[in-house]
Amino acid sequence: QVQLVESGGGLVQAGGSLRLSCAAAGRSFSSYAMGWFRQAPGKEREFVAAISRSGDNTNYADSVQGRFTISRDNDRNTVYLQMNSLKPEDTAVYYCASGLRILLFTRPAALDAWGQGTLVTVSS
Repeated sequence: QVQLVESGGGLVQAGGSLRLSCAAAGRSFSSYAMGWFRQAPGKEREFVAAISRSGDNTNYADSVQGRFTISRDNDRNTVYLQMNSLKPEDTAVYYCASGLRILLFTRPAALDAWGQGTLVTVSS
């Protein structure tokens, strides 16, 4: 059973930056695609970004394209989400998740592991 632990959330002013990390333990990290979702208060969970097993391919939600960057370090078993030019509407709990293929991130129910989430609050 894989364990995913997010960190790096916090309070930031609009226009600022944060970097989230998700550390994985329990299985071969490089065998799985990784990604991020978020859930704002009163809203459904939504896809943010995903990265392939090798890191060669990435996908982003339109709402974060050009502002957020997903990356991974397979030697450190960690995936990152660099968030720049943050907006108040980015406020949410951010979750990392793993799946066998990057395409599975279009179907959250098909993903096999989730972290506990880290709260990002962007003030205006």
